[in-house]
Amino acid sequence: MKNKHSFIGSSVALITPMFDDGVVDYDALNQLIDFHIDAGTTAIVSVGTTGESATVGVKEHLKIIDHTIKYSSQRIPIIAGTGANSTSEAIDLTKEAKRLGADACLLVTPYYNKPTQEGLFQHFKSIAESVAIDQLLYNVPGRTAVNMTVETTARLAEIDNIIGIKDATGDLSVIKQLVKKCPEDFLLLTGDDATAVDFLISGGHGGISVTANIVPKELQKVYLAAISGQSDKAIELNSKIYKLHKNLFIESNPIPVKWALHKMGKCGKGIRLPLLELSNEFKSIIERDLEELNLA
Repeated sequence: MKNKHSFIGSSVALITPMFDDGVVDYDALNQLIDFHIDAGTTAIVSVGTTGESATVGVKEHLKIIDHTIKYSSQRIPIIAGTGANSTSEAIDLTKEAKRLGADACLLVTPYYNKPTQEGLFQHFKSIAESVAIDQLLYNVPGRTAVNMTVETTARLAEIDNIIGIKDATGDLSVIKQLVKKCPEDFLLLTGDDATAVDFLISGGHGGISVTANIVPKELQKVYLAAISGQSDKAIELNSKIYKLHKNLFIESNPIPVKWALHKMGKCGKGIRLPLLELSNEFKSIIERDLEELNLA
């Protein structure tokens, strides 16, 4: 494969743990990194959507990435979230992530300004040409208000250091088209937990998961079974955690997953405005899921 790191299997879209006042809790972050290394998680995505990239400042964003890289000490690959709706800002963040020692970068489609397909192509092409680091595209139209087509993705897949895509459309017709139109060595990663097994059975190579924050070891078993063609086993294993896939999005991510990790004793309740702690009406749902899995 053209990429240095294969990222096959289950990678985690890691939360950024915070104290009640919103200050980053680096001790809790260390414990979460160890948790994923021990569980056999494929890679950690630092400061992606789940890591509250929208509400950390640029210096803080890079500090969290730097800390994650240094503490992990090459025990697990680190993918830095460096996307932005400004191409120049995305280039700057990606350059810094490379300097800090990230193994790859995850770049979301520009949000809010709604570029054309040619604009998306030129945006990602410019970043790839500006920074010699492995790069993963990230298509999540439910958050960005722009959908990158399979045709645009296939064009970008021809660029050497654009190594794959995290597809969070939840549309299983997309993975089938990506398999047909992208090079064999282009990584196809799911970003939608609810449809992940079907995505992997259809030809995907892995995923970047919110659910992996809670059950990393169990989810890795699901993913590896699906990738290896053991569909029945993957479906059976996934059925035990399927409610989590749904309920971790009962309010906007990362609200439910941060509450779940708090109930598991892995971090405080801190989350930054405009997001709030999980609504009281939903807490019992998450707590019930954790109890059924003997996690709380």
